[in-house]
Amino acid sequence: MMSREDKNIIGFTIALISEFSKFFGVCPRQAYAYLKRFKGLDHLRNHYAVLHTQSFPDTVETLAQVCANHGGALR
Repeated sequence: MMSREDKNIIGFTIALISEFSKFFGVCPRQAYAYLKRFKGLDHLRNHYAVLHTQSFPDTVETLAQVCANHGGALR
């Protein structure tokens, strides 16, 4: 059985991928692949406790910067 925290993390991640895709004008599948490839999802997993307290626009910007730092080109 999945814990409540795990469900919250999954729900937040899905919502954030959706917001990221809207912000950059790509489909959610592309947003997921980009975040995975350029370490955005790793950052989200490692810093969820802080990121989920920020607004979605702030979190999208943070993840975009993390991805840029790892070679991503979306800006």
